[in-house]
Parts: sequence; structure tokens; C-alpha cells
Amino acid sequence: MDNRKTVLEVNDLVVSFSMYKKGFRKENLEVIHSLSIDVKEKEIVAIVGSSGSGKSLLASAILGLLPGNASTSGSVYYMGKQLDDKLRKQYLGREIAYIPQSVDHLDPVMKVGPQVVGVYSTEEKQRKMFQKYQLDKSVEEMYPFQLSGGMARRVLISAAVLETPKLIVADEPTPGLSVDMAMDTLKHFRKIANTGTGILLITHDIDLAFEVADRIAVFYAGTVVEISPTEDFKKGKEYLRHPYSKAFLRALPQNEFQPITGIQPYAGNLPEGCLFANRCPDVSEKCTGQIPMRELRGGKVRCVNAT
Repeated sequence: MDNRKTVLEVNDLVVSFSMYKKGFRKENLEVIHSLSIDVKEKEIVAIVGSSGSGKSLLASAILGLLPGNASTSGSVYYMGKQLDDKLRKQYLGREIAYIPQSVDHLDPVMKVGPQVVGVYSTEEKQRKMFQKYQLDKSVEEMYPFQLSGGMARRVLISAAVLETPKLIVADEPTPGLSVDMAMDTLKHFRKIANTGTGILLITHDIDLAFEVADRIAVFYAGTVVEISPTEDFKKGKEYLRHPYSKAFLRALPQNEFQPITGIQPYAGNLPEGCLFANRCPDVSEKCTGQIPMRELRGGKVRCVNAT
């Protein structure tokens, strides 16, 4: 029996954007559809999928960083409490850490050292973390515009992990890092997770994620189609559940490097039923209805034909 607490729980999340089309007609464009995912203590859940599948939007929705024209439904819980704006202000930067995809999140008019120390930490901890991420002491006195992309990325990571948060939401933390530094970063995440932290890791570095993650969540067209133990991905496509997960694994360069025909559907023109149906080799009449996530072979899948 798994006695670990659930740190993050997202239930039936829907994210829409209010947009104007030709003729000043206003419409809601739904970009995240009935998405559910959870992260437990001592666990890294890696989110993978093609660009435009909604991975970064999930992070923004969790952290309350969506733009003003966005609307949401569903629920997000942190440590069993529904995460509203009040609780986000209370926990973000302390118990909840965020590593953004864009390095523009650094304050351009403030030196790097004080930004990392912030309100809750110390210069001693900041210097130790900078040393770990191969940032010279002189970086403390630099402004963000003086940093290279890789340096800025390491500064953001240092700020997020300076104290030990209960939840880390990391949105593409490794671009711009060398392979060795990226691997060291994710190994550091693994050590942090082992102390009790839950980590939601959004990444394109699939090989590195396979080395540290406990579970892999596969995104497609704005929702999760499969969540499975990482070991199933390592063992091969026959151990996976969803046809897209299998195709995704086959398309990786270290595997068959075999692409599939077709494109991911546009959010404004989604098909009825399964979002992958028009590209799926196993499509059937059953694929046109509502398809919820279900448990299967130790994982979860959004597919009526998966066995």
C-alpha cells in the first residue's frame, strides 16, 4: 500500500481562451480538455508530448499564471487543499517552487544574487547552490542581461531549489544546458524528491527523464492520454497502452525514428471522441464516444481499445 501523501492533484481541468475571430465574433477556444494528473511525495512525474500539446499551459494553470482572457474549470489541490489565489500567494516561492521555461522571468533591474536569495533564504545557501551549478561568485553581482542563456537557466534552477519545497513545477528546465549539466540537474531533482518533495517535470529531454522519473504522463492535443511507470517506457512499446504513446516512443531517434502521418488536431476543430482517432491504426466505431481515463496494467489510459 502506498502511504505517500498526494502533493498535487489536478481533476478534470479545462482551460479556454476568449478570442475574437473575423467580424469581431467572440468565441472560447478550449485548449486543455478534462485533464487529470497527480504527483505524490518522493515522486517525479515527467510530462512528455509534442509541441502544442498543452504541457506548459498546465503549469501556468496550476500556478495561476494564465493571461486575463483565460478561463478554467475543474480543480487543483495542493496537499489536500484547493489551490486558490490566496493559497498560491501563501505558498508560491516557499513550499511551491516554479522553474519557468522562459528566462525572462528574472527581474531585469535587480542583481542576480539578491533575486535568488529572496525573502526566505541566505547568501550562504545561494553561494553553495551557485557553486553546485557552476556559477562563479561574480554572477551574484550581474544583471540578467549580462547572463548567457545557459547561465540564466542555472540561476532559475538555483532559485527554485535553494530551500527544499514540497512541490516543484519545472517547465523545460534543461534547454541551454550541456548534456552533463542537464543530467546533473535532473539527478539533483531526484535527490530532492527522495527527501519528500513532489516534482512535476515538463521536458523534451526524454532520455534524461527516463533516468529519474517515477511515472511518465503522455500529452496529446490538450489532454493526458496515458500515465505509466517509467519502467514500461524503458522496456518498449509493447508494454505501453495508448497507440500514441507507442508511436511517440517509436519516433525517438534512439529507437526506430519512425514518424506517423497526420497532425495533431487544432483546438478550434477537435473531432468527436478520441482526439487521436484520425491517426490511429486501431481506430474503431467505439472511438467516437466519450473516452475517460481508465486504469490498465498498473497505469492509466484514455483509449477504449487498449488492452
